[in-house]
Amino acid sequence: MIGSGVAAGYGEFGWWRALLALVVALALQVGVNFANDYSDGIRGSDSAGKRVGPARLVGSGVAAPRTVLAAAVGSFLVAGCAGLALAAVTSWWLVLLGACCVAGAWFYTGGSRPYGYAGLGEVAVFAFFGIAAVAGTALVQMRALSWLGLAASVPAGLLSCALLMINNLRDISSDRVSGKRTLAVRLGDARSRMAYAAFLLSPFVLAAILGVFRPLALLTVLALPLAIAPVRAVRGGSGGSALITALGQTGRLQLAFGIAFTVGLAIRV
Repeated sequence: MIGSGVAAGYGEFGWWRALLALVVALALQVGVNFANDYSDGIRGSDSAGKRVGPARLVGSGVAAPRTVLAAAVGSFLVAGCAGLALAAVTSWWLVLLGACCVAGAWFYTGGSRPYGYAGLGEVAVFAFFGIAAVAGTALVQMRALSWLGLAASVPAGLLSCALLMINNLRDISSDRVSGKRTLAVRLGDARSRMAYAAFLLSPFVLAAILGVFRPLALLTVLALPLAIAPVRAVRGGSGGSALITALGQTGRLQLAFGIAFTVGLAIRV
């Protein structure tokens, strides 16, 4: 979405390329969620009694592992087909980028040494859901990398990191027992709460800086009030169900910021 705003600001918006890029992004997001559910489930790290958050499909026994695995593979195939179509009209090196995205999605919790268990989840989220998603969406429409596409990817990546951080903050105790050394586990409760606030609020500062080049990027300030409740809850030491609520509030802020940022980047004044 934000990448399409960048392309529109340069007069290069292409609706069908934007739509295919959206399909790739959504399919990868769905695929990584199913893949994580499957991998965590067969390891037993999401089993009943360990997990604090909402029940997972495999861990709770709601769905068979092979069914969830098939859903993950199907989602990756959808992303792959849409990505191949984009590569055919843009550049075939996008196939390599797509392969890296799928590998990153799978090995986050899959394989013998998942990097998500080593505290690298936020790095991957920033790279794939920030840089690759935003700059990549702009690239397939503009057919060239732009400095604005790369710059705009940073706030998007940081907000994705905020979502992952609050999710892992909630699960610090159960993750520690399961052997998951997420960044939240490594930082500890207090510093993880500080990191969450930094991830959530710094995108507004960066959008203000980009306002020098795209003044309407300042529209993102309209989403700032949505940060009050989750930041207050997290910095106030809330846990359990309160963090689940804050997670939803963070997701809504991310959506509102994304819409405002997209509009601000698309309109040149």
